[in-house]
Amino acid sequence: MLPRSCSSPASTTMQIPESSYRQLYDFTPHFAEIGHHQMHYIDEGSGAPVVMLHGNPSWSFMYRDLVRTIKPRHRVIAPDHIGCGLSDKPSDERYIYNLNQRIEDLEELLEKLELRRNITLVVHDWGGLIGAGYAVRHPEKISRLVILNSAAFNVPNGKEIHWALRFCSRSPFACLMMERMNAFSVGATLLGVRKRRMNPKIRKAYLAPYRNAECRRAVVRFVQDIPFDENHITNRTIQEISDSLYLLNKKPMLICWGERDFVFDLDFLREWQRRFPRANIKRFPEAGHYVLEDESEAVCSLIDNFLRRH
Repeated sequence: MLPRSCSSPASTTMQIPESSYRQLYDFTPHFAEIGHHQMHYIDEGSGAPVVMLHGNPSWSFMYRDLVRTIKPRHRVIAPDHIGCGLSDKPSDERYIYNLNQRIEDLEELLEKLELRRNITLVVHDWGGLIGAGYAVRHPEKISRLVILNSAAFNVPNGKEIHWALRFCSRSPFACLMMERMNAFSVGATLLGVRKRRMNPKIRKAYLAPYRNAECRRAVVRFVQDIPFDENHITNRTIQEISDSLYLLNKKPMLICWGERDFVFDLDFLREWQRRFPRANIKRFPEAGHYVLEDESEAVCSLIDNFLRRH
């Protein structure tokens, strides 16, 4: 079965060529109908479930090495959010591109898969808010959390959202560049890694699902969903999550952090530490936003050992 691409009626029907990613991402594709859209997800291995949530502008491809590392002992679920990866990419008329909808999508997927207990969440970037949103609504279902460069709260006190995100969110020119030139996704493959340049094959795979303007809608909408004022609808969702994080205080937590991430920088790490002082923290001084690319072997090993211990 070929993966679905921009396949809703209001979008292009172009398929993603498997040659652009299949050699590195050799997992059986699975699809679930979520809100009348097809959500793609990885479902590998057996045992206690580990759910891996990507951010923007990545997709479940980011977790490929971690999936292989832990699937001998765990059932690994790694979805592509609607509009991302190999999932459907609906128009704005057919889908609400905001954080609350993302959390509801995750609720629906895990209920369809009958995952209702002992769930470990692995989160990165927007996956942090989506995963935390699910976790604080269902703390009894969560056993452990693994945090990669991300947030589950508003920008730490005294800090502003990075100017580049503000520009991308508010500038019509930036939106045009993201839609027509894939600037945000391309930029992430260049700036998201810091130890070395991303391998061209890996870079090609990251970009494969976002081949034209219609396929990049979710990339732009994620950026536009960043709340820059308190009246933004997503600001309220984030505040609800932030106020409820105490419900997760007793959950074992591992934080793996790339210190050269210029968006989720050390201020965000310190906020995680403040809220979860018992978390096990591993810092990677030379790694960037895509810590799983810069430090794949080390991070996969740390997560594997963390799951064995807890």
